[in-house]
Amino acid sequence: MTGLQKGAIGTLLTGGLLGIVMVAVVFGGEAALSTEEFCTSCHSMTYTQKELKESTHYGALGVNPGCKDCHIPQGFKNFHLALYTHAVDGARELYLELVNDYSTLEKFNERRLIMAHDARMNLKKWDSVTCRDCHQDPNPPGADAQEAHKKLKTEG
Repeated sequence: MTGLQKGAIGTLLTGGLLGIVMVAVVFGGEAALSTEEFCTSCHSMTYTQKELKESTHYGALGVNPGCKDCHIPQGFKNFHLALYTHAVDGARELYLELVNDYSTLEKFNERRLIMAHDARMNLKKWDSVTCRDCHQDPNPPGADAQEAHKKLKTEG
């Protein structure tokens, strides 16, 4: 084997190893950034975390959803959406956390409608993929919810 061939093999092995390490870092980073502990440690989402734990979504059928279950598309087929969400929405949320004062629930509530609207727009953009992970064939108990789900079935 010539020196050129040995160098090419070494380069391929190094590139392959580097590729494996990069994939592990991306998947590991995505998993670490998708934890409830991460979401509520550095910003004011503790208010909504408390509300979630008191809502009908929490504990329903033995399921306790976390932040990622609604706000980050899950699964390998949606991995690109999860990366996009963390990169774009995460950067925007970090910026907004730095420039807004969320030190009290009242101050948080001043921007709540804007934040809720942004979250709903993500759900629409993703065709409610995060909702559908849990709600395969939903049959909600309330009349308003039944009407909303009927509209979903007929209008998409």
